[in-house]
Amino acid sequence: MGAAALLLTAECAEFGEPVVQDSGTTAELRGLSAASSEVVWAGGRNGTFARTTDGGTTWTADTVPGAGALFFIDVHAVDASTAYLLGTDFEGGEGRIYKTTDGGSSWAIQYRDTTPGVFFDAMAFWDAENGVAFSDPIEDGFLIITTSDGATWSRVPQAFVPPPLPGEAGFAASGTAIAVYGTDHAWIGTGGGALARVYRSTDRGRSWSVAETPLPGGPTSGIFGIAFRDSLNGVAVGGDYTKPTEPGGNVIRTADGGLTWTAAASSLPAGCRYGAAHIPGTRGPALIAAGPSGWGLSPDGGASWIVIDTLGYNTIAAAPAGGSVWVAGLEGRIARLSK
Repeated sequence: MGAAALLLTAECAEFGEPVVQDSGTTAELRGLSAASSEVVWAGGRNGTFARTTDGGTTWTADTVPGAGALFFIDVHAVDASTAYLLGTDFEGGEGRIYKTTDGGSSWAIQYRDTTPGVFFDAMAFWDAENGVAFSDPIEDGFLIITTSDGATWSRVPQAFVPPPLPGEAGFAASGTAIAVYGTDHAWIGTGGGALARVYRSTDRGRSWSVAETPLPGGPTSGIFGIAFRDSLNGVAVGGDYTKPTEPGGNVIRTADGGLTWTAAASSLPAGCRYGAAHIPGTRGPALIAAGPSGWGLSPDGGASWIVIDTLGYNTIAAAPAGGSVWVAGLEGRIARLSK
């Protein structure tokens, strides 16, 4: 089943057909961020980044000097000139944050960490200067860092972060394992341990609490992506990355800001979901989730699903207005769905 199913479904008639775009690179992409319906940035393997300023009609791609060993697993787009890149060395022990203010012509390192075990999974920003990022646990727990000036980053003291379960960590599959809303709410989805859990902050990352979820945990299972459409209503998606197409419960929802979670219907197409995004300005608003078996749309917040395409994608990002969403993945693949 492909785009035709979407077009023939009355609930989703407001959307057109997905359009595959040329990203300008064949590098695998896992970071994606839309500043508007025109400006989108992507990040990927071997220090690669890409940018469009015309909604994806044309993309330009390049690499950050000195970052060839890094996988840019997340990106935050401020506008056409300014963006942040979060890089992780998949061999472990290296994490960096870069920033550009000239459209990617030059990049400055804002943060670097070589602590043994450091492995950053995702970052998110409330605005152009206030952001948060997290790494898998190091010797004394999860490494969560914040910035309040868009230039310097500092670690949240461990006294304000609940300790991880044995084996608990994040998944750097899509850069969407963290979400923010408003001016101070943030959520982090985890897996790897006996339980899939959600860490929650209501004070711009200064302190955190944690909640258990019904999504199965395990060494290769848990939450891969999380998205909120307001301070109370959110979804988390995931599964087992060693079973990329196996049917099963992979969507959970909350209506109380992440304090409690309940299972929703399994997404379509079946299999592990790496990322999810609400599309502002649509009925519901519409929710889209993507993973290695393809991407699908839910018109009712995760209760039912329609297959968009079975071509796999890693990550997803929605424009803050205008009703457009992009997905990106292996071999530099990028596609756009619009109202």
